[in-house]
Amino acid sequence: MGNNNFYCVIMAGGMGRRFWPYSRKSLPKQFLDFFGTGQTMLQQTFERYKQIVAVENIYITTHRDYKDLVLQMLPEIKENQLIIEEERRNTAPSIAYASHVIQKINPDATIVVAPADHLILNVERFREAILKGLEFASRTDKLITLGIKPAKAETGYGYIQIDEEKEGDFFKVKTFIEKPAKEFAEIFVQSNEFYWNSGIFIWHVNTILKAFHEMMSEICPRVECDVPDFTSCPNISIDYSIMEKANNVYVQLCDFGWADLGTWESLYETSPKDHDKNVIINSNTLLYDCKDNVVLMPEGKLAVIQGLEGYLVAARDNVLLICKKDDHNAIRKFVNDVEMKFGEKFS
Repeated sequence: MGNNNFYCVIMAGGMGRRFWPYSRKSLPKQFLDFFGTGQTMLQQTFERYKQIVAVENIYITTHRDYKDLVLQMLPEIKENQLIIEEERRNTAPSIAYASHVIQKINPDATIVVAPADHLILNVERFREAILKGLEFASRTDKLITLGIKPAKAETGYGYIQIDEEKEGDFFKVKTFIEKPAKEFAEIFVQSNEFYWNSGIFIWHVNTILKAFHEMMSEICPRVECDVPDFTSCPNISIDYSIMEKANNVYVQLCDFGWADLGTWESLYETSPKDHDKNVIINSNTLLYDCKDNVVLMPEGKLAVIQGLEGYLVAARDNVLLICKKDDHNAIRKFVNDVEMKFGEKFS
């Protein structure tokens, strides 16, 4: 394996609520095999980064509830490569602690940080892009985010506007914009100045820890220790806490067939469709006069559906959900309402 100063942190602690009811609190989306490949999303992500970074340099951040699950799914990972979150506090505290752990082991480390729920179509181009970013970040004091050329006016992704200032193929970031309305997304795509924010970050360990000390100094004593105190950390993402405030953020423009599988809508967009544009995921179905739907049923169950257009029909264990497939905000509301009325047995 190439440069032993290269490290990877895979974030795998979320509950995947926007994929409810297929993704459940006890078994969230990163631990599921969405496409029937025989590998969960976490396993696919791990395999991708294994081709770039030595296995012993790969760390997994996850919630304490999923510790045994991660070790079971990734037998090559040792327990000391897990960053265990006692409490969920979004991505910033866990990345700060992971960076502290890695710096103690190797103060020359350059790290790629990535979610466990991305779909990558061109693995070789992806590998080349990550290595290029690691090389650049290893010799500069830049915080790198990977930008994806938008294929359409997607409202579910964040956007990055690039500046004219650049170093090689790395452009200085002018601004970040979170999930714009449709009309703005269309303007962004036409302008050729905006790229999707992939949520994949690359930086030298000293660069990111310096940024934490400058912009989130209050959490540093809580994570720069042997036993981190996540409970007293703010619940905040790395995007809001560091990337949108720092003045040394650069974007690497990439094209390797990327999708963030964060919602049923994004799963629909990236999945093969039948002649009526329905997406059937590993399910037995009979569809009559149905268009533009997503159907996912448990193994051994049959769905017979008539007259639906633009719907999600998803069942797992003790829950069946039928709703408009594009309204991912509604699914959060459904989960909250279910918990309010029935407790956690259905979440």
